Amino acid sequence: MARRQSLAVAESSTGGLISAALLAVPGASAFYLGGGVIYTPRARHRLLDLKREEVRGLRGATEAYAIVLADRAQSRFKARWAIGETGATGPAGNPYGDAPGHCCHAVAGPDGSTARTLETGDADRLHNMLLFSRTCLAHLHERIAATPA
Repeated sequence: MARRQSLAVAESSTGGLISAALLAVPGASAFYLGGGVIYTPRARHRLLDLKREEVRGLRGATEAYAIVLADRAQSRFKARWAIGETGATGPAGNPYGDAPGHCCHAVAGPDGSTARTLETGDADRLHNMLLFSRTCLAHLHERIAATPA
């Protein structure tokens, strides 16, 4: 916030918790431009204008897909930074074969996008949603701290 940089979020398995954490910061309107819970292909199309052809061949819940979400959120909102998150919170895995506790997230910034994978090994849905959110925010913090203002 002190750097006056903007942020957008495209999250999936965290269900809005990343945005909620950011909006809990007093003065969030100075940096938070918007976001969406991209939980279905329809949401992906309606909220990010990502067409099926643009993600053809990409499997959900991968680092490559998280980068697409982050990059599109960044460009749609004209934000300096964006988070893209996708995964399987539990209690079961996702349709792609990932076990519960699997999260891929990306941070798009002025110097490109980086992605990471987290495997908690836990099937507790709420625990994973909270941990995924904290991990995404930590990744964002790390990227911002490493980038000159």
